[in-house]
Amino acid sequence: MTIREQTEEIERRILHPNACLSSESRGRLKKEREGEIRTCFQRDRDRIIHSKAFRRLKHKTQVFLAPKGDHYRTRLTHTLEVSQIARTISRALRLNEDLTEAIALGHDLGHTPFGHAGEDILREIYPGGFNHYEQSLRVVDVLEKNGQGLNLTHEVREGILRHSKGRGEIFTSTEAETLEAQVVRVSDVIAYVNHDLDDAMRAGVIKKSHIPPEFLRLGDSHAKRIDTMVKDVIYTSLSTGLRHIRMSQEVKGLTYALRDFLYENVYESEVAKREFTKARKILHDLYNYYLKHPEEVFREFPKEDIGDKERLVCDFIAGMTDRFALMMYERLFLPQPWMVF
Repeated sequence: MTIREQTEEIERRILHPNACLSSESRGRLKKEREGEIRTCFQRDRDRIIHSKAFRRLKHKTQVFLAPKGDHYRTRLTHTLEVSQIARTISRALRLNEDLTEAIALGHDLGHTPFGHAGEDILREIYPGGFNHYEQSLRVVDVLEKNGQGLNLTHEVREGILRHSKGRGEIFTSTEAETLEAQVVRVSDVIAYVNHDLDDAMRAGVIKKSHIPPEFLRLGDSHAKRIDTMVKDVIYTSLSTGLRHIRMSQEVKGLTYALRDFLYENVYESEVAKREFTKARKILHDLYNYYLKHPEEVFREFPKEDIGDKERLVCDFIAGMTDRFALMMYERLFLPQPWMVF
């Protein structure tokens, strides 16, 4: 018996009956032999961590465009916070922590530069429409490893695709197939409503006195609010017999209210709208430029081999970090300094 098979046997013995077992995965897009040491979900996690798209998350905005402060969240730190919260919940519920972690680490790989502002802009520009969760799946299926993709398992891919909810319901009738993916979905919300509130206060966009007193029922600090939400998800889910991942009505209502507060006072604030206008011009100009010069996206491809230019340019823009987009805009559209000797 290999170490992987021993791990799979341990999962069968200790995980909840409703957990997703590594040995019962529905497999990969392209069949391949599994390893001796790691389970399929452990391998997926590692493939995501070693991907170029994952490394680029460190220079992609969470809320504030190209922030200069050292303590603002980036898309990478957001991803790590989601992973930590999701793993805590999964371990407490005896779900498959490796599957949960893989989904959490991969859920935002397709996010654009300039946060959700960038996503909204690409949705306007690209004829096929744009959603970061669909782009995240495209990254792992097609774009990584020079077009080979990461060949992840069905469960991780499905969890990545189904993690997003925007301002919609967190818990819906069309939930993800696995409880682990449902955990990531709610952990994403728990992470961003708390750290975005923290960052907004750090940036001076809102003051602590502006926060409605009703949110104190969740806790009077960042850590206490997360603790309240995480415990509520654990105990409420257990009360259902762990058929679904759920929050109590009270905590869910407060979570939605906090999310609405952030939309009104942070994401759609006058400060954010001013930055959105700048981001729109940058991405519009870059998109139109590369549409006219698609050979500059991947110089090693002959021009005649370029297929769908719109798709190619959309992928290229979506993969940019904030600083790369700013650098390319400056290089292409602003006068460059030169010296005469």
